[in-house]
Amino acid sequence: MDTLKKFELMQKIVRELEDLQHSQQAIIQKLGKIEVDNIDLGDKRLDKDLPDMHQRVSDNLDAIVGILDYFAEKTQNFGNKNNVDALKEQQVIDEVSKH
Repeated sequence: MDTLKKFELMQKIVRELEDLQHSQQAIIQKLGKIEVDNIDLGDKRLDKDLPDMHQRVSDNLDAIVGILDYFAEKTQNFGNKNNVDALKEQQVIDEVSKH
């Protein structure tokens, strides 16, 4: 895989991890709303299970954030080390030259 394609794939993974982070945050918010609604309802099963679910999703979010931070930094460093901006410029020049 050439350097530019590798960098683009790394950027795609960063975007997917960001999307996953947002999805987990939305799940946490939904669980919180259900927990608040259940304060009035008082369902025993929800009282028992929701806090554990909330904690597991929160732990997953923490793991995703850690992976995202690591991989975003790795991607940035790879781009800087391999002068990806110059490679992109050269790719544009090469495409224009073909026509």
